[in-house]
Amino acid sequence: MKIVILNTSERTGGAAVAAGRLGKALKQAGIQVNKLVRDDTWLNRFRFYWERLIIFLCNHLNRKNLFAVSIANTGKDISEHPLIKEADIVHLHWINQGFLSVSDLGKLVDSGKPIVWTLHDLWPATAICHYPDECEKYRSKCSQCALQVANPFFDLANWTYNRKKQIGLSKIHFVGCSKWITEMAQKSSLLEGASFTSIPNPIDTSVFKPLVKNDSRERFQLPKDKLLLLFAAAKLSDRRKGAAYLIEACSILKQYYTDKIEIVLMGNGSEELCQALPFKVNSLGYISDTSTMVAAYSCADLFVIPSLEDNLPNTIMESMACGTPCVGFEIGGIPEMIDHKINGYVTNYKDANDLANGIQWVLEHGDRQALSDACVKKVQENYTDEVIAGKYLALYQNILCKNDGKL
Repeated sequence: MKIVILNTSERTGGAAVAAGRLGKALKQAGIQVNKLVRDDTWLNRFRFYWERLIIFLCNHLNRKNLFAVSIANTGKDISEHPLIKEADIVHLHWINQGFLSVSDLGKLVDSGKPIVWTLHDLWPATAICHYPDECEKYRSKCSQCALQVANPFFDLANWTYNRKKQIGLSKIHFVGCSKWITEMAQKSSLLEGASFTSIPNPIDTSVFKPLVKNDSRERFQLPKDKLLLLFAAAKLSDRRKGAAYLIEACSILKQYYTDKIEIVLMGNGSEELCQALPFKVNSLGYISDTSTMVAAYSCADLFVIPSLEDNLPNTIMESMACGTPCVGFEIGGIPEMIDHKINGYVTNYKDANDLANGIQWVLEHGDRQALSDACVKKVQENYTDEVIAGKYLALYQNILCKNDGKL
């Protein structure tokens, strides 16, 4: 069986990480896997800027939400690429920002190759937004997107919706990384008639595993006598990551813990947070090296993820694999990963008081080792390479049988 995985980036972003891990897991299961990503050429950089320029212009020169939407007006036709021609199944992941246009997607559908598309956000199910928040227009027909300034002369969302409607998205088999995103996508008028499955992302538990906490703290020169709360994101200032609620929760905790707590930040854009948080902040910066990342998770007493919108965060999976319990809002796929008061704490949505309660519950837990062991057990039973590769193999075989393919 030959699979070709498509993703905009090789390594940058959660979808790239998940696609890379899946490719590795599939290869270990004996499946031939190739990958196609956007080339780093001047032409592809032009495509990226051209798409952003159109969005910027249609938004009345307003930069707000510039990267919260994509219109896929430009990209590269890869339908005749040798790896596409040879593949038994084409597996899409995240293909925005100039990699594939709507037209290019249509050509892949018209090629007749079975296509699987893993949903890392909801863009395939909406006109232009990656997360619709509370908007339900995508269930019928997108128009006048709430993430854009109203434009009486040209409706960017409706234009993109109509283009997507014409390319046969219903012929694609969609995989939701979480049950939540699968259920959301099934409501889309664009994907009416499509097939859906829910399969989480994999993680290599021979790499992501618990380390000795004090050894990890020594590596980063962090104190051994403090309670360390880890907050991580590629861009820490991203509104969706909910830093404002972390700040508020820490302000509540300050009266109980005074100088007993310190914050550890992992990601870009920590300057404003360092000033706003009431506890001492230790910024590790953006970490791409896996062994360093494992040490960062292992040094913390808990991982806080106050995301306002999220699918199946790799960070929760990584933290739990390292034995570090998590506290997060009841949103998206987070409640599927954190079992409330078993391996972490699921808090009321956008409730800083309950977020503080969750953090305190973990910090004051009577058996910290049992809590850590429960985190590792959850990952071992649900997210290992072997478990996820087996689920995808069964899906691929089922699709090929339906398409009269030969293994």
